[in-house]
Amino acid sequence: MADQQALEEVVEFTSGLIRIDTTNRGGGDCRERPAAEYAAERLSGAGLDPLLLERTPGRTNVVARIEGTDPSADALLVHGHLDVVPAEAADWSVHPFSGEIRDGVVWGRGAVDMKNMDAMILAVVRSWARQGVRPRRDLVIAFTADEEASAEDGSGFLADRHPELFEGCTEGISESGAFTFHDGAGRQIYPIAAGERGTGWLKLTARGRAGHGSKVNKENAVTRLAAAVTRIGEHEWPLRLTPTVRAALTELAVLYGIDPDFRDVDRLLEKLGPAAKLVEATVRNSANPTMLEAGYKLNVVPGEAVAYVDGRYLAGAEDEFRATLDQLTGPDVTWEFEHHEVALQAPVDSPTYAKMRAAVGEFAPDGHVVPYCMSGGTDAKQFSRLGITGYGFTPLKLPEGLDYQALFHGVDERVPVSALHFGVQVLDRFLRTA
Repeated sequence: MADQQALEEVVEFTSGLIRIDTTNRGGGDCRERPAAEYAAERLSGAGLDPLLLERTPGRTNVVARIEGTDPSADALLVHGHLDVVPAEAADWSVHPFSGEIRDGVVWGRGAVDMKNMDAMILAVVRSWARQGVRPRRDLVIAFTADEEASAEDGSGFLADRHPELFEGCTEGISESGAFTFHDGAGRQIYPIAAGERGTGWLKLTARGRAGHGSKVNKENAVTRLAAAVTRIGEHEWPLRLTPTVRAALTELAVLYGIDPDFRDVDRLLEKLGPAAKLVEATVRNSANPTMLEAGYKLNVVPGEAVAYVDGRYLAGAEDEFRATLDQLTGPDVTWEFEHHEVALQAPVDSPTYAKMRAAVGEFAPDGHVVPYCMSGGTDAKQFSRLGITGYGFTPLKLPEGLDYQALFHGVDERVPVSALHFGVQVLDRFLRTA
C-alpha cells in the first residue's frame, strides 16, 4: 500500500508541477522542458534512469521503464502529459499557476488535466522504491509534451521515432477515468474509459468572386461559407452505438433498474437522468463550428472565407463522417482535416479492466464502476500506432458538487487533497497487480 510519504508527495508534486507554466498555445508555442526535468529528477530519486527526448528544443518528453517480476508478461504503459491549455489570470479566484493549496484543495491550471495524474505516478513510483516493491509486469512511464495541440512533439514523436522504448507494451492507462460522478440521487459512479471518439478538426474554405460591397454578388464566399456552416451546425447525426457505449448503457440501465431498450436510445438516455451525461456525447458523431475568418474591409466582398469545425467520430463511423461532410459543405465549399486521429475502442471484459474495477472497488466500496467512451481524445491515439490498447484511468474520489468534467480547460481548475490521496492508493493497488 502507498505509504504516508506518498500521500504527502502527491500533493507537493501536483502543486509543484502547476507552478511550472507549460501553457500550450498551439503552433509550437510551449516549453515543457522545466516540467520534464522536474519529473525526471524525481524518477531518478526512485532509482530509475529516465530519458529526456525532444523533437523540437524545449518540447521535452520523459520515458523510463520499471522491470516487472514476470518476464513473460506484456508491459503496461502509464502516461500523462505535461502541457496545459491557456488560462486568463483575471478570470480566476487564484493565479492559475500558483499551485496554491487552500482549505484542502490544490488550485491551478493542470490540477485535473493532468498534472494530478503525473504527480500520482511519481508518488507511487517513489513509494515503491522506498518499500522495495516491483510490479508484476514491466511498466513504461511516459510524460509527454504537446498533448493539448497536435501531439507531434509528444506522443506522436515518441511512437514514430522511439517505438523501441515501448517494446512489449500491449495496454496503457492515462487520463479521464475512475473519477466520482454523483448522480444527484446518492449514487457514486466511477466511469473507466474504454474508448475515444476520433478527432476530425476541419478547415472549410469557400471561394467566390471578390468585388465591391455595394454590387450584386451571387458568388459571395462569405454567404457560401455561412450556409455550409449553418448546415453543419444544424445537422442531426444518426445514432451509432459502439460496443463500449452499448456496454455503458447496459450497465447504467441495470444500475437504475431500467430495461436497456436500444430501439429508442434517446428515450433510454432520458430515463438515466443526470447519468446520461456520461454517454450522450458518444452515441453519435458530431461537428461543431468554432471559428470564422473572412474579409479585410467592410465594403469589400472577399474572394475567400474560412471556417473551422471541431469534428468527432465514433469507431467504425469515420467513412460516414467524411461522406456527410462532403454532402453538408456542398459544391462551393471544400474541406480538409486540420488535425486527424483515429477513434479507439478497448475491451471491457479484459483482465486489466477487471483489475481497474477491483482497485476502485477496494477504496470506494459504495461506488459503481461502469465503462464509458470519451467524447474527446488523449495521447492514447498516438500510442495506438504501436498496438497499445488505451484505457482512461486517473482515479479521484470527488465530493458532490464538484463538476470534474467542467474543470477540464475551465476557470478555477482545482482538485481536493483527499482526491489525490485516493488516487495514489487506487493507482498503487492497480499497478502492483496489473
